[in-house]
Amino acid sequence: MSILSTENLYKVYNTNGISVTALSDINLEINMGDFLVLAGPSGSGKTTLLNLLGSLDKPTQGKVLLDGENLADKSKKELSTIRLNKMGFIFQAYNLIPVLTAVENIEFPMMLLGIGDKERRRKAYEIMKELGIDKLKNKRPNQMSGGQQQRVAVARAIVNTPLVVLADEPTANLDSKTGGKLLDLMSKMNEEKNITFIFASHDFQVINRAKRLVKIEDGAIIDEQRA
Repeated sequence: MSILSTENLYKVYNTNGISVTALSDINLEINMGDFLVLAGPSGSGKTTLLNLLGSLDKPTQGKVLLDGENLADKSKKELSTIRLNKMGFIFQAYNLIPVLTAVENIEFPMMLLGIGDKERRRKAYEIMKELGIDKLKNKRPNQMSGGQQQRVAVARAIVNTPLVVLADEPTANLDSKTGGKLLDLMSKMNEEKNITFIFASHDFQVINRAKRLVKIEDGAIIDEQRA
């Protein structure tokens, strides 16, 4: 079942009167339960595509459909609500809030959704225990290793059981062993909870885990493979 798709998607950037086409005529269908990697060299357009899929940017032309709704037609406020309810994001820079503890960082998106204190705390503790990071609950980001911070970021991304999780180079700042453990964790969430993951990465460790590999070069899809 398709949950996220693009139709004739283009993204053109204009800088100092010069037009640069970052994406050209992208047609992609993402299904529930996919563990999909957008792979390509730096500058290929994979992060641009991930940002358009996550409604963090708007296409120049074409459509991005989430659950049948065209995201390009939505206001900023509507997109913010859609992202909160239906999407999770994992960035290579972790993006944790420095003044909050691990459990508070995980609770943050639930707080934005208006979920009550007790329910927030219960769900946050539950996901932390599931991911083996419950001992970190009272630690702030500067008291955690990179791998621990990224695990907290994964917990925050999946605590509301989103339709889709978008991950931009999630292993980039991690050593291969820590990166491997993180990928084990996300594979488990994909298998057990049927959470759809979309990665933008050129890390072979990520690429080798893909159930579905979409190769991008010069802003166009050049190949697709399934495991």
